[in-house]
Amino acid sequence: MISSDRKTIRNVLFIMCDQLRWDYLSCYGHPTLATPHIDNLAKRGVRFDAAYVQSAVCVPSRMSYYTGRYVSSHGSTWNYVPLSVVQRTLGDFLEAAGLDAVLAGKTHVIPDRLGLQRFGMDPESTRGRRYLEGGFVEMDRYDGHAPPGAESGYADYLRSKGYESDDPWSDFAIGALDEEGKFATGWLLRNAHLAARVDRNHSETAYMTDRALDFVRAKGDQPWVLHLSYVKPHWPLLAPAPYNDLYRDADTGPIIAVSAETRPPHPVLAAYRTAHEDCLSYAQESVVRHVRPTYMGLIKEVDDHLGRLIAELEQLGRLDDTLIIFCSDHGDQLGDHGLGEKELFYEQAVRTPLIVVDPRAAADSTRGTAESRFVEAIDVLPTILDALGLPQPDHLLEGRSLVPLLHGAHVENWRDCVFSELDYAFRDARRALNRGPDECYAWMVRNARWKYVHYQGLRPQLFDMQEDPQELHDLGADPIFATVRGELKDRLADWLMTRKRRITLDNATVERTTEGWKALDMQIGVW
Repeated sequence: MISSDRKTIRNVLFIMCDQLRWDYLSCYGHPTLATPHIDNLAKRGVRFDAAYVQSAVCVPSRMSYYTGRYVSSHGSTWNYVPLSVVQRTLGDFLEAAGLDAVLAGKTHVIPDRLGLQRFGMDPESTRGRRYLEGGFVEMDRYDGHAPPGAESGYADYLRSKGYESDDPWSDFAIGALDEEGKFATGWLLRNAHLAARVDRNHSETAYMTDRALDFVRAKGDQPWVLHLSYVKPHWPLLAPAPYNDLYRDADTGPIIAVSAETRPPHPVLAAYRTAHEDCLSYAQESVVRHVRPTYMGLIKEVDDHLGRLIAELEQLGRLDDTLIIFCSDHGDQLGDHGLGEKELFYEQAVRTPLIVVDPRAAADSTRGTAESRFVEAIDVLPTILDALGLPQPDHLLEGRSLVPLLHGAHVENWRDCVFSELDYAFRDARRALNRGPDECYAWMVRNARWKYVHYQGLRPQLFDMQEDPQELHDLGADPIFATVRGELKDRLADWLMTRKRRITLDNATVERTTEGWKALDMQIGVW
């Protein structure tokens, strides 16, 4: 419980899951999956029901969370694209105030080594390391895509627990034994039902929760900001017992079938379905039914360990002065629309959970409520700065603080739509469509009625989200809706033309120096 003795926020717990769909939590209505600890966060704070990420791909989405800027503004458009060292992040804003953004888990920041080289900065220096790490102080960085390196203690931790191997992550954390006692890798979907060879107390999720617990205990009464970033329920889809089996015979929900969709499909959608192995696999109902129980088990595991962390914060008295944010970097198609993975702009990928707990008394009126207004991932950073009483540089940040919504304040001109972006140049769909690397950009704008997707060089998509919430009928080529498409294309163009590109000078300086040359006794164009 939150006590009545609350004055200010001193700490921030910024929790992110990887590839967690908004509708795979019980507080968002999942009929089978029980997530009581996340549900309790929603009861103590605000559950945002229309939260959207700026890209349904890990790196660009996370960079939008960390910079408070749209993908078109920060420029890290896909998983291989570094975040430029000129972009300022959460860690940079906090450092200016004497705080660190401490990391336990994943950031997926791609280091801009060429940027450092251009500036002549030693990448191994303290400053150089901080830039390469996206402004975070890495207590333990673990991205979960490959065997952990020197940036994480997880491999050594596993060895200390008796998992003897040169690569205990591959052999135990994402390794299993099949029914014949033979090694089976978690990289293959067919093995998703097997139990990982690590004990539940030594899994990736358990380990990173332990690091978070160590951190908050060590900080005592000192203020802190912790980004706890779990690598699950992202693939490899393998869970330790009992989580691999908890939902094996449960209802895993309906699958949005391709057969019900308007034909022919959009060219990019068709290319994804035919060119990508994940889509070919998830197009089979047997694969979806085999994999979803493990996905659900991994979410249940996260919830159980968050329960440990929240209980510790309560015991330490930190629930009274800690802002808690729970979110996801994007969702997962999970076989809907004949798709695996994420990327394309269906609700399963771009709509995500977002729960914010503000412990201050000013937020009591909204505690336990659901907020239906549109919010975006870029709103998280300004919310953190606002809650800590720190400046929000308006020439950089493109998101808006959620604090007024948390406090039940009347807010003028709140956004009526959300935007998301995709650069599919790195995918085989590009080759299937015979397009060049600079011809693969796509943008989404969604308002209360419509979702419009503009594909560079190809026809658009349009969905009526009121009449067709499952996005089965693509109206992108229907002449009846030409006016609607034109209006939404104009809205998208207006948005693109108003991105914040003047990042080297703040607005106050612009105001102060407007017509400043006149103070120098310069006379230009005077008769």
